[in-house]
Amino acid sequence: MIPFSKLSFWERSIYTDGIDFTIIGAGIVGMSTALHLRRANPSAKIIILERGYLPTGASTKNAGFTCFGSPTELRDDLSKMDERTVWDTVSMRVEGLRELFSLVDPSHIHYEACGSWDIIREEEESLTPDFLAYLNERLFVISGEKTVYAEDKTKWIDAGFSGVKTTYSNRLEGAIHTGKLIEELHRSCTNEGIHFLFGIEVLSFESFDSCVEIHTPMGTIQSAKLMVCTNAFAKDYLDDIQAARAQVLVTKPIANLSVKGTFHMESGYYYFRNVGNRILFGGGRNLDFSGETSTEFETTQLIQEKLQQYLNELILPNTPVGIDYSWSGIMAVGSEKKPIIQKTNKNIAFGVRMGGMGVAIGASVGKQLSKIFS
Repeated sequence: MIPFSKLSFWERSIYTDGIDFTIIGAGIVGMSTALHLRRANPSAKIIILERGYLPTGASTKNAGFTCFGSPTELRDDLSKMDERTVWDTVSMRVEGLRELFSLVDPSHIHYEACGSWDIIREEEESLTPDFLAYLNERLFVISGEKTVYAEDKTKWIDAGFSGVKTTYSNRLEGAIHTGKLIEELHRSCTNEGIHFLFGIEVLSFESFDSCVEIHTPMGTIQSAKLMVCTNAFAKDYLDDIQAARAQVLVTKPIANLSVKGTFHMESGYYYFRNVGNRILFGGGRNLDFSGETSTEFETTQLIQEKLQQYLNELILPNTPVGIDYSWSGIMAVGSEKKPIIQKTNKNIAFGVRMGGMGVAIGASVGKQLSKIFS
């Protein structure tokens, strides 16, 4: 690759000279930040640096759920956190999804308002009618929508699951094509004159009085302001960020697949959906919390075998199925289920730690981060 010092006058004038805003990370948060910056600063030079040849991290590796809180996840959260924090988090997700759909046309990212279902296996405790009523009351306050959650005693039968006692539906959840989401955000950015430098790893950065120097293997560039949107990969710069790897697999096509919609199991630690006539299935981090703090994009035998076990015994019993793809994505979690949107000095700010909810809150985090230097 050509170092910055060897670029032509023309190339420097477009990409590396006189940069007003540099964003590290070409995921949902990074590109949303750039788009909101452009709206507020029509003539600014905005550059996005991305270390991968594609966005790297969680943005194109997640399951594509427009999830703001499944019933069993909320039950688990309410047992561990104070009530106000839980509902503030849900509210942030609901507003974040609205913000996302203001940036991108839902039809362009294959959005399906398919609903979701929490699976309760035979050995698990069911939710009480009073608890469901409480959830619906709180969601009405947040969203204005009535009867979001309900017990559905037949969905698991229609889908052909085995070993299931009942399911609980969330009628507002949906599914998207996350690759299409990133494609749409990228198209919007380029249409707005926002430039990308892919394959550029940021080694370090240093703030001075009037600029930030950003050091890369290709050389150093200067920018008036720097926004870091690298989620778990910001843990070297900020406290209370822990990487959380999520593993996923996708089956080969399945004839006459009866599984339609998005599903959660075990307080959200497992999740699956149909993608056409395939099943996408992810999760299992709770099998090895310490091991899954890695930032390496690898899969492990322990978790992949558990996913296949549930696939064969619960989701698709008596249906031979092959696996076409498996991968991992890197999320960021911390002591709180809320993002870090923080200015560390007058020239540098961070928008990180999505808590596995980047689809739901990433666009909103980008909007808030874009205003941090105002």
